[in-house]
Amino acid sequence: MYCRGKPLISSFSFMHLTRFHWGDNTFDYAPQGLKQKFPEAFLDPKIQPLLEFDWHTYLCDKKMELRGEVWQYSSSLMCFLNGVLLGNEKDLASWAKDQWSFTFTRPKAFYMALTEDYYAKHLQKTGHQFVFMEIVIAGEAAGRLLFELFSDVCPKTSKNFEALCSGERGLSQSGLPLCYKGSVFHRVVPNGWVQGGDISPESKGNGGESIYGPTFEDESFAVSHSKRGTLGMANKGPHSNGSQFYITLQPTPWMDRTYVAFGQVVEGVDVLRRLEEAPTCNERPKYECKVTDCGVFRF
Repeated sequence: MYCRGKPLISSFSFMHLTRFHWGDNTFDYAPQGLKQKFPEAFLDPKIQPLLEFDWHTYLCDKKMELRGEVWQYSSSLMCFLNGVLLGNEKDLASWAKDQWSFTFTRPKAFYMALTEDYYAKHLQKTGHQFVFMEIVIAGEAAGRLLFELFSDVCPKTSKNFEALCSGERGLSQSGLPLCYKGSVFHRVVPNGWVQGGDISPESKGNGGESIYGPTFEDESFAVSHSKRGTLGMANKGPHSNGSQFYITLQPTPWMDRTYVAFGQVVEGVDVLRRLEEAPTCNERPKYECKVTDCGVFRF
């Protein structure tokens, strides 16, 4: 909403958790700087940081909506003036200088400190745990998948996945290492999901155990498979969750009452794409897609 002709600046930016990168953090605070210097001239700016998967979805939607030159948009910051696209951080800086004689004078370390503080508060506010997996495909490092676990909705399922990432439970009663490190993604279903988590020595896709025993019950179907990047437990029927998990490649609502979804990928757009594009034979990757490291993400 706009009032009395005052401009409203909206900023949407990509917040990268693992390296404390939040768009170009110098310019993410530019709208606030303009508001502070000219408090009567501007409405309160709208600043919306987005995690990588959400930013990717937002940018794709905006490209579809605005079309034209936006198809080539590659910046990690998108600024709007009264709902009209202004451009990236350089466009914002140029506009602020030309229209308001406003320039950014504070050192970049100042903005980085503000960004890190906001980032920490953002994670703490969720009340969720974050875990990671380092992925190697065909012997080449593909990067990191970072997961957010919905421990408030599915605490038992989330704890199982967290512990299997950290390896904190050691060996199972049958002597199986309770850890995803060294396991592989053994299945890629086109337009469906990628599947991994068989921690048995063969990792063929027919084994694995939970931290609670061979299997445990379905905890909740409250989380919907409404988007790409949903994390859930694979099973062999009702109440047969072990260690195997899947990541959806598109919305799969038919899974909602059959499989327990309990988290989402928040970083690793390119990593998931590479897993999705791995050549397969009967849905099994021809090249090893391996978890070489995993654990709890510390911030």
